[in-house]
Amino acid sequence: MARYYADTYALVEILRGSSAYERYAGEELVTSEFNLLELAYALTRDYGREKAVEVLKIVRAFVTIVQTTDEDYAEASALRIELKKQDKNLSLIDALGYVLAKRLRILFLTGDREFKDLDNVEYVK
Repeated sequence: MARYYADTYALVEILRGSSAYERYAGEELVTSEFNLLELAYALTRDYGREKAVEVLKIVRAFVTIVQTTDEDYAEASALRIELKKQDKNLSLIDALGYVLAKRLRILFLTGDREFKDLDNVEYVK
């Protein structure tokens, strides 16, 4: 079984049953509380608060939540600043996820085009 850092995009696609992400549903997935916050927003917007809480409980059962550090925050901030110079506009949460994946030595799973050409990324559209 492979291990991946699932960003919010990947989590949404897995939950939707997207054929492109089907194979990742059975893999070991890691994410952060920040990605769960973004997921909660999308779920609440699309399905309401009760359904969002219900789905989040299910997600927590199949993903590992990684703890973040101040070093991770500083590294993510530096990454966002550097990539902004290259006209890549990452959110801080996306930058943090990417940094966490690198720290954990696992691939960052996403369909976000800002990551398409970066190393250590499993880009799936």
